[in-house]
Amino acid sequence: MNVRVAAIEAKSGPFVFRQTEMDEPRSDEVLVRVVACGICHTDAHVRNQGYQTPLPIVLGHEGAGVVEKVGADVERVKPGDRVAMSFPSCGRCDHCLGGHPAYCVHNLRLSFGGARLDGSNALHDGLHGHFFAQSSFATYSLATERNVVKVPDDVPLELMGPLGCGFQTGAGAVLNVLAVPVGASIVILGTGAVGLAAIMAARVVGADPIIAVDITDERLALAQELGATHGINGKTEDVKSRVHEITRGGADYVIELTGQPKMLAMAVEATAQLGMTALIGASAAGAQAPIDMTTLLNGRSVRGVIQGDAVPQLFVPKLIGLYKAGQFPFDRLVRFYEFDDIEQAFDDSKQGLTVKPVLRIGKV
Repeated sequence: MNVRVAAIEAKSGPFVFRQTEMDEPRSDEVLVRVVACGICHTDAHVRNQGYQTPLPIVLGHEGAGVVEKVGADVERVKPGDRVAMSFPSCGRCDHCLGGHPAYCVHNLRLSFGGARLDGSNALHDGLHGHFFAQSSFATYSLATERNVVKVPDDVPLELMGPLGCGFQTGAGAVLNVLAVPVGASIVILGTGAVGLAAIMAARVVGADPIIAVDITDERLALAQELGATHGINGKTEDVKSRVHEITRGGADYVIELTGQPKMLAMAVEATAQLGMTALIGASAAGAQAPIDMTTLLNGRSVRGVIQGDAVPQLFVPKLIGLYKAGQFPFDRLVRFYEFDDIEQAFDDSKQGLTVKPVLRIGKV
């Protein structure tokens, strides 16, 4: 079938719109007519080859749309269903079978390999697809049964895509990984889409205080509107000292989103004894943080987080339920762009003018 895609053909190059052919779905695959797709920082990293993928490639991994066709073995969705797309997993490794598909042993190849696990590719003309098993910067996406989530008819479909990655990651860090209890103190270092999702989730569970850290007062103001009890500007204040002052000795939980080694080191030092630091922000390969080992001996721990350790078919509906109840207003972070304006959307995100850009690609 014919598909219109926005492809990256060279490192840091522009998006190039192309018409190409795509194969029919295999037995475990789902063909989705894409309605909208969020833009994530991971897309930008891959565009600049911070994460290595083969080129040319079709990016996009926060897609939402309508199922057009399903393979013979697909049981969970059918043509006409509205779905959000999330991350891929094999379903067979120990981590998948143990309920942690975000840590699938084949995660890197499935997400960044530019092909199916067997090396084949559904896109023609030398284009690499299957990015996060969706490549949803396109009018049609070929996903798998394991990375599509059926969404209800009474929510805006064009909003649903980012729940499968960015918002799932931030909220899942709080609700799944850290399991923050009521009254616990938490610090979120970075108030982009993932950080603001974590703040909203922290408010849901009744954390207190909820401390947002950023370098722009506008983002800190938004964070406080969404649930943060305190805002610290890292440009003008000593973050560690302010955290210790507010929490009287250190926070129970700290989420590090900047990806800067010095910030991870500071996060550990801002964590209370027996507290936990969650690392979400990605750094360049080989980056090392100068963490004082004695600080860890005092009962502190550091945990890496991918995709909020979520099972998307269970967790995305939970987030939708919180959204419908007015407790997770992630729609406030979204700004829509037309598909042809993809460059503007990426630029606005880079400049901090938009928290979560979403491309409108097709009709609902």
